[in-house]
Amino acid sequence: MSAATAKLSIATPVVTMLPGAGADWEKSASIEDLAVAAEAADRLGYHHLTCSEHIALPTAEKQRRGTRYWDPLATLAYLAARTSRIRLATNVLVLAYHHPLEIAKRYGTLDTISDGRLILGVGVGSLKEEFDLLGVSYEDRGARADEALQALGAALSVPEPAYHGRFYSFAGMVVDPCAVQRHVPIWVGGRTMRSLRRAVYLADGWAPFNVSLRQVRDWLTRFDIRPDFEVVLTPPTALDPIGAPELTREILAETTAHGATTIRATFVHTSRQHYLENLQALAELDTARLV
Repeated sequence: MSAATAKLSIATPVVTMLPGAGADWEKSASIEDLAVAAEAADRLGYHHLTCSEHIALPTAEKQRRGTRYWDPLATLAYLAARTSRIRLATNVLVLAYHHPLEIAKRYGTLDTISDGRLILGVGVGSLKEEFDLLGVSYEDRGARADEALQALGAALSVPEPAYHGRFYSFAGMVVDPCAVQRHVPIWVGGRTMRSLRRAVYLADGWAPFNVSLRQVRDWLTRFDIRPDFEVVLTPPTALDPIGAPELTREILAETTAHGATTIRATFVHTSRQHYLENLQALAELDTARLV
């Protein structure tokens, strides 16, 4: 795969504040700041933007996971109205926190109002305290997630879905609206080879986190990866296309060489304007790569 083939996307600013990541301006940013960034990414041709999910986090986890997680459904619905082309990706929705038909209805509605721009990024979940808070079983979450993926495949784009399994069973129900895409892309997030296996056999793509590029490449060689399978990778360092364009090109090429079909960009930035300038500079670098 050549470096010119990977699409560009963004890890959306403002909506998530991880320790050691993000810029000071994001802490007090408004919905308008977020929307302006999304509009710029849309105009510049970025493939997708993201929003993650946590319901509530233990205070003891603040230093490891941060505190801010905007709700993905509300956030992406608002950004759908402010954009026209960029795809809207949950990264990730925790499967065990929702019944498959709840996801089909709520995110099918998002797919409807965005004119078919939903990407459903999902994960198994790893925060036991949050599972306990919601009264959801933690020990069998992997098996439940596998079945939820199958149930979603049967339900997302079907107004009268039917599925019968060990954990989920439904038929004779109407879900209106459902997704307008004939097939909603489902990507599996995670940081283990098991998450990649789940993605290869039950989904359309893999969006790992906290996995080195070398490890990603090694794991990918262990599976028969179909040509349309998406591998969404975040470079190991934030990009600086303004201050270090040649290094940025090298990072893009390296990330793609390790298997990325889409590169999710984070930036070195100090203000909203600086973030927007980085979006523009990276898009221009990418256009130059494609020539």
